[in-house]
Amino acid sequence: MRTRPQEGRLEERLAFLAKPKLLIIDELGYLPFDLNAAHLFFQLVSRRYERGAMLVTSNRSVGEWGTVFGDPVVATAILDRLLHHSHVITIRGDSYRLREKRRSGLLQKPATTLGMGSN
Repeated sequence: MRTRPQEGRLEERLAFLAKPKLLIIDELGYLPFDLNAAHLFFQLVSRRYERGAMLVTSNRSVGEWGTVFGDPVVATAILDRLLHHSHVITIRGDSYRLREKRRSGLLQKPATTLGMGSN
C-alpha cells in the first residue's frame, strides 16, 4: 500500500510547533479562520497547553473570538486553555506604525467630534 505525500504531515507539523519554549502567534483574528483551521488551531493550543508558552497578539477582544474562529464552542475551548495561566495586556491607542506616520506629518489625527445639538 502506498502512502500519500501529505499523510503524516499534519502530525509532523503539530509536533514541530509544540516544541519551542515560546510560540508567538501575531495578529490572530486579522483574518477569520475557516472551521477546519479553527479546529487545527485548537489542536495546536491543546498540545502546547501547560507544556510551552504562547504569546498571542490580536486586534480583537476575546469576546469576538467566536466570530474569529467561526464557532463559539471552539473559541471557548481555545480561550479556556490560553487564559488558564495567562497574563492579558490590553493596549489602547494607535499602533506604532500610525504613531510614526503622525509624527512625520504624513497622517493627521482624526478630528474630535463635539456633540452639537440643535434646538
